[in-house]
Amino acid sequence: MKTTTKLLGLLLLASSLAAAPLLSAQEPPAVPAAPAAAEAPAPAPAPKSLKQKIHDEIHDAVHDKIKAAVVIDATGGKPAKHAVTISAEPGKDVSVSVDGASNDEGNSHRHDNALVTIGHDATLEAGAESDAVVAVLGNATSAGKVAEAVVSVLGDTHVTGPVGNSVVSVLGNTYVDSEISENVVSVLGDVELGPHAVVNGEVATIGGTLVRDPAAKVNGSVQTVTMFRHGGGLDGFHAWVRHALLYGRPLAIAPGLGWAWTIAAVFMVLYLLIAMLFPRGIERSVRTMEEAPGSSVLAAFLTLLLKPVVFMLVFITVIGIMLVPFLAVALWVIGLFGKAVAFAWLGRRLLPKRESPETWFTVLTVLVGGLLATALYLVPVLGFIVYKGLDILGVGIVVYTLLQVMRANRAAANPPPAATIAPAGAAAADGPAGVADAAGAASASAAPAPRPAPVAATCYPRAGFWIRMAALWLDIIIVAIACKFLHLHDGLFMIAVAAYGAVMWKLRGTTVGGIVCNLRIVRQDGRELDWATAIVRGLACFLSAIALGLGFLWIAFDGERQGWHDKIAGTVVVRVPKAASLV
Repeated sequence: MKTTTKLLGLLLLASSLAAAPLLSAQEPPAVPAAPAAAEAPAPAPAPKSLKQKIHDEIHDAVHDKIKAAVVIDATGGKPAKHAVTISAEPGKDVSVSVDGASNDEGNSHRHDNALVTIGHDATLEAGAESDAVVAVLGNATSAGKVAEAVVSVLGDTHVTGPVGNSVVSVLGNTYVDSEISENVVSVLGDVELGPHAVVNGEVATIGGTLVRDPAAKVNGSVQTVTMFRHGGGLDGFHAWVRHALLYGRPLAIAPGLGWAWTIAAVFMVLYLLIAMLFPRGIERSVRTMEEAPGSSVLAAFLTLLLKPVVFMLVFITVIGIMLVPFLAVALWVIGLFGKAVAFAWLGRRLLPKRESPETWFTVLTVLVGGLLATALYLVPVLGFIVYKGLDILGVGIVVYTLLQVMRANRAAANPPPAATIAPAGAAAADGPAGVADAAGAASASAAPAPRPAPVAATCYPRAGFWIRMAALWLDIIIVAIACKFLHLHDGLFMIAVAAYGAVMWKLRGTTVGGIVCNLRIVRQDGRELDWATAIVRGLACFLSAIALGLGFLWIAFDGERQGWHDKIAGTVVVRVPKAASLV
């Protein structure tokens, strides 16, 4: 924070220098004549020149370890009068210079600064001096004299020279065999103190172990925070970070990664066991992916975005907090099953298709797909993409399959009423009774027509993107006015819009904006819009909105003119004739 403040001050000074020539060009100030020597009063301490102020700011900032390259030209592109340059490169000193045609105070100042490396080791040889030694994604080794700190991130720290401040390592091991003025700290790494180690401060290890030579001295306290049951077990984790994580892949072939391969093998056996126990479910899900790949991928994307929304809504309702563990377990189980499905789908691409696959063939497809995915896991960057992509895709396939099964079961339990039509000549065959029935049917047809059933409403043309957005904005304006009148908090506005829509859809099949634009919400299966569908559609609108409005834009490109919330709830929006009653 201190360094940032100084840099901001430096930039302000530079801006004032850049503006000074412009102001002087517009309105040159009068320069008073210098008083005679005899009339001059007692000399006062001369204020620092602007150039000297800049130099002092730079001097302080350099000692605060600026590790960047900054060039400030205070002349605005005109002939250089005062140019300040700060330059630094990893592994080299920081050079500071104040140049100018009227530079009477010297034009160059060099200060030793930190030795900083990124992506490789930082080494300070014996007899050399530096303010600090810092290595990111590499090892920090210091045998010379360090004025302040030796730090390594995702690397080991090895110190055999004196350090004026502290030694810190993150995700790496630390070895110290010299005098440290303050502390030695290791996060997720082990610490070893050699026989010549003298630590005047504290020694702290978080998630690692401390090995201390009997001759080592620690003048402060020793703190060890154990995060693992057995100490010294971080070497394998460090190997995974260096050989796998930093390359963007979940697995790698390198020493110390046997535990990672063991975990992968255990999960592979678990996926094979799932395929053995639930072969029909695996095959049904794979068939869903093959028959409706676009919808399956969309369901995967929607599920990924909807999960945090669902958890947020559960947390909002205090009673629903008790459901969080069960919901988390359910998602974990779906994830395991989905990964097996994704492997089976990959395996089916490599194996010949079978019309009625047996259990052993389903297990074989999972095994082949898992071996192929494991091979892809070894590829840098692509490994993590495949790993997470199969997770997301598998969950989406399972969710979409479950939705299809639920819709099929609901349609089987509540079939739509079938219209019965009397065959021609039935009245003549049945005699007077048939005539009476025909007369009754005629009188019924002459009666006023009832309100069209929802199944007939699905025959109307689909509403387009712009007319639906117009109706939506009308509804938003109405809800905003109501919220203002009721003094509702702004954070409840979206919830109020969703609640308004759900209630209106259930009670009237549309909203006020829909009435104006002649729109109606109907279910694709033709049945009446119930409360469950209306609530699900209202909640799904959150998903369509938070994804930068992509769920609503989907209406413009979808063949059925459905948004994401329509696809989730199984609804469509149709345009009805103006003569049709909407209320």
